[in-house]
Amino acid sequence: MDCTFSTLTPSRVGFIRHDALRAICEQHPNIATAFWRSTLIDAAIYREWVTNVGRREAFTRMAHVLCELICRLRAVGRIQDHVADIPITQAALGDALGLSTVHVNRTLQELRRKGLIATSGARVQALNWPDLVRAADFDATYLHQRPEAGQ
Repeated sequence: MDCTFSTLTPSRVGFIRHDALRAICEQHPNIATAFWRSTLIDAAIYREWVTNVGRREAFTRMAHVLCELICRLRAVGRIQDHVADIPITQAALGDALGLSTVHVNRTLQELRRKGLIATSGARVQALNWPDLVRAADFDATYLHQRPEAGQ
């Protein structure tokens, strides 16, 4: 692989050989279609992240990643009322956003000061979802989720 993945919480991972996956896709075209759709969504997310890290200021980047995480967690039933447990360190956020840990801390403080979020340990709450979305320049379309996932 050309990258490294790690989990933030205990997880189980399975592997499948390429030849076995090709055979499954040939025998079950709907599975191949699902993989293709997933690939297209991954490409859209990649493009959004290139824009996020390459073109946005730290404040907007941080707001954007929080909006994305909230949308993704909502889509899998892991969030209610824009309150989420996000067990990620400021150092890991900095790595993801191309920011120093100090800059991450200051940016989170600014988001709190503006009344957009509240934090307590790993818990993050979007206090004003419409304003957070606006601050993030966030459009959830690239995630290809149902519209209500980010509401």
